Amino acid sequence: MPELPEVEAARRAVEENCVGKKITKCTVADDSKVIDGVSRSNFEASVIGKLIVAAHRKGKNMWLQLDSPPFPSFQFGMAGAIYIKGVAVTKYKRSAVKDEDEWPSKYSKFFIELDDGLELSFTDKRRFAKVRLLKDPTSVPPISELGPDALFEPMTLEKFTESLHKRKTEIKALLLDQSYISGIGNWVADEVLYQARIHPRQAASSLSDASCSTLYKCIEEVIEKAVEVGADSSQYPNSWIFHSREKKPDKAFVDGKKIDFITAGGRTTAYVPELQKLSGSIDVKKTGKPKRQASKKVSGDDDTEKPTDGEEGDLGSVKSKKGTKAGAKGRKPAKKKKSEESDEDNDNAGTDCDTDQVEKKNPGSVTNRKEAGEEKLSKKRVQSNQTGRSSKRKAK
Repeated sequence: MPELPEVEAARRAVEENCVGKKITKCTVADDSKVIDGVSRSNFEASVIGKLIVAAHRKGKNMWLQLDSPPFPSFQFGMAGAIYIKGVAVTKYKRSAVKDEDEWPSKYSKFFIELDDGLELSFTDKRRFAKVRLLKDPTSVPPISELGPDALFEPMTLEKFTESLHKRKTEIKALLLDQSYISGIGNWVADEVLYQARIHPRQAASSLSDASCSTLYKCIEEVIEKAVEVGADSSQYPNSWIFHSREKKPDKAFVDGKKIDFITAGGRTTAYVPELQKLSGSIDVKKTGKPKRQASKKVSGDDDTEKPTDGEEGDLGSVKSKKGTKAGAKGRKPAKKKKSEESDEDNDNAGTDCDTDQVEKKNPGSVTNRKEAGEEKLSKKRVQSNQTGRSSKRKAK
């Protein structure tokens, strides 16, 4: 999903090309899943004739400040993107749509034309974004619930180190927590942890002061570099793990070192075991494998679709354990519910839907079979008693 660098690239493009211009036309999509809490007609009427004063961003959210409220606000979700006709704006690769074939795109959710003829469109082909009309975007969720922006509001090193030492959670999960630091998503988290040589599942509280300092510096450097090149990934340094994150496990290498994939923070995670060692008594082979992962990408927001190490084996063991229950022999496994992708901005995931379904269904079916068996046994006893009485009468 678009992370801080991609959303910042969009904000800068709007700032450079649209600020100081008046909105003369607005078309809002008839899509209540994306257009949140306001009708099309009210949205359009509220922005037409307004002057764009500024473009703001916090975390993965952007909003346009007009000369008077309310203001259009954009939560990019999994595939949100800003297009400005005739202007190159870097999009997250899965957000891209073919604007040359149709303008505005059929995926456009918010379209405006400015007084100089310039046209802007916010698109979302996955429909997990949210477009809102708000009087003060910073005073209401999701923006009001965000932690300090990783680019605009960085913590001091001292505060960062102190906060890490108070958290027992795994370091990647903490970095993905938007209430802790906003803007860091899956690929940025993987990159900064690789650069800092920290295992994604290392407890934050166990990091040394030196490791905290290195991580702080890496967050700053990775984000600044990505923003500097306009989130154009082709310009990211060749030494970044970013370029190999989506390769197959046996073909994923960075600087000649093998990349492995595990689950950390509920997300598919790329790391280099040779360089990112897990210290302490935790065994990554055990803790690195979730009991259950949805077969499709989860949460939101995952930007890689590789299975994690051991996922399939773990699922098999869960099914075999359930299959050993009384009466469950030979039964087909519970059908998997197709999990709808979530775009929660905390970037955390982890649904154990299959396990829950098996646990709920099997006990019920076992109980039913027991009841049926008891009922048959009761009938046999009644029949036997009746036969015994009949025999005694004949003997008399």
